[in-house]
Amino acid sequence: MLFVGINPGLYSAATGLHFARPGNRFWPALHGAGFTARLLHPSEQIELLKAGCGVTNLVNRATATAAELAPEEFVAGRRRLAAKVRRCRPRTVAFLGVGAYCQAFSLKHAAVGPQSSRFEGAQVWVLPNPSGLNANYQLPALVKLFRRLWLQSSTSR
Repeated sequence: MLFVGINPGLYSAATGLHFARPGNRFWPALHGAGFTARLLHPSEQIELLKAGCGVTNLVNRATATAAELAPEEFVAGRRRLAAKVRRCRPRTVAFLGVGAYCQAFSLKHAAVGPQSSRFEGAQVWVLPNPSGLNANYQLPALVKLFRRLWLQSSTSR
């Protein structure tokens, strides 16, 4: 499983840790869904590898909000990510941000959940951005969606 965030926020860039800002719901959603046995702190991100998961970003440039990214950065990020997916060969790639996924793949819209298309051989899932700025999805809803992904990935092993 490879989780793909949109891009590092300024706090994450400063700390060098994925989803590091207090209030980001990535780590609680992972734990609540069953991906990790306990709630991990962003400084323990290496522990995700033991759970068979990796984490990366679609765009490497840090910004205060993803709205600051240009459309061409998403497309370039998709090409860079494709090389990483070919190298690492995850079974599933989970994009954390519907809008970013659509921008990267030049789509008008996408539904949350599994996608019919594959990406470099991997199954594709789209999940909401777990940032605390995303008020459309609160933690219980994120946990439910992440759990669907976890259940699907654990049955396909």
